[in-house]
Amino acid sequence: MPDLPKSAEYITDGTTFVNPLGMAFTLVMCILIVVLPRRHAWLPVILLMCYMTMGMRIMIADLNFTMMRILLFFGYVRILARQEYRRFRLTPIDKAMLWFTLSSIVTFTLLWQIYDAFKNKMGMAYTVLGFYFLARLLLREWSDVVRVTKITALCLVPLAVSVIFEKMTGTNCFAIFSGVPAITVVRMGVLRCQGPFAHPILAGTFGATLLPTFLGLWFVGGRQRWFALVGIASCLTIVVCSASSGPMLATGAAVVAWGMWFLRRQMQVVRWALVGAVAALAMLMKAPVWYIMARMDVVSGSTGYHRAYLLDTACKHLSEWWLVGTKSTAAWDEILWDVTNQYLVLGTDGGLITLALFLVVLAQCFRGVGISVRRFDTQRTRLFFWGLGAALFAHVVSFMSIMYFDQNVVNFYTLLAVISTLSAPFAMSRQRVPLLRQAASAGREFEVPQTAEAHFL
Repeated sequence: MPDLPKSAEYITDGTTFVNPLGMAFTLVMCILIVVLPRRHAWLPVILLMCYMTMGMRIMIADLNFTMMRILLFFGYVRILARQEYRRFRLTPIDKAMLWFTLSSIVTFTLLWQIYDAFKNKMGMAYTVLGFYFLARLLLREWSDVVRVTKITALCLVPLAVSVIFEKMTGTNCFAIFSGVPAITVVRMGVLRCQGPFAHPILAGTFGATLLPTFLGLWFVGGRQRWFALVGIASCLTIVVCSASSGPMLATGAAVVAWGMWFLRRQMQVVRWALVGAVAALAMLMKAPVWYIMARMDVVSGSTGYHRAYLLDTACKHLSEWWLVGTKSTAAWDEILWDVTNQYLVLGTDGGLITLALFLVVLAQCFRGVGISVRRFDTQRTRLFFWGLGAALFAHVVSFMSIMYFDQNVVNFYTLLAVISTLSAPFAMSRQRVPLLRQAASAGREFEVPQTAEAHFL
């Protein structure tokens, strides 16, 4: 029987690796997430996400506990000790997340029919649902989200400096934590920096998908613009140093999504126009429409053709994976063992039902953004929320070129949790939710009044 696909695992050889410095850093973060007041409790997650690789891990009973998973455990120790789960209510996005995760566990287990498959997906569920609901419980208000965005902007500065250093020297200082190469990868004579992330594309994706949120912070005004500028500069630095087409295209997608702000009242027309454009291309092109990716060579050495060929081959072999997935895509072609597409990973690991449920999660989030933008009564809040939607769109585009298997998992599901939390009041009411207007210098423009806050506390 073949081994479980690497797409379903974190990068590990099944052994414990602990660096004393990294372990001390992790323990400090674990203590902080328990003792800090709730308004600052997400800081340890940001720091560990930005500065710890997935290579450091502790194997317990053949279970892989990365430093992020250990931090997650202490996060729920805090939640239970402080009873911060009280008055929590599920939103439509929460329910879609639960169904999607359940489907991925069941289908993958049915596909392989071995305990290791069940264990593997339970580990992923622990990470995905764990950080999603931790963010739902700790980030409850607009002020929490704005504060976390500002903190993230500051935390990205040393990360940006480290990738500049890597670009100049070809040495990755995060290699001491394992999981990343000490010598920077070179393709076509260009250094592809990755910092603490599992791949240069994932490093660039991290910057590209955070960029729209900082653009939203800019429109908050006041002192927040300084934080926004710092965050934007850091994100662009990380994207450029990654020297990867995927993150650059995701950055472009984020800018396009922001441009759609001026057409926000005609988005239904825009969506149908996009559908029509794709249909027209499908009729006019000799090759399938997804071979457009083969021509998107933003950086020398890009593998757009591989991604197009992968999608084309997956469609031709749909009968092999539509039900519960397939054990190996290498059987289609020996060069297709690496499924560099998040959507196809979900499909080949869990069939069409798991992929469809993931698309439902995305659709619910976009719906939440759309409703919230229409119903908030201040321009600044609408623009900030639009930035969250643009960030989500950047992730959607990134999924075409990479699968998430490092810190980006935490980044992505935190965004979904924030959208779920802030759009929750509209699930119960068709009225606009007024926001308190305070001085920009106070940095608390986005506090939700008690009547709206009570729904999702």
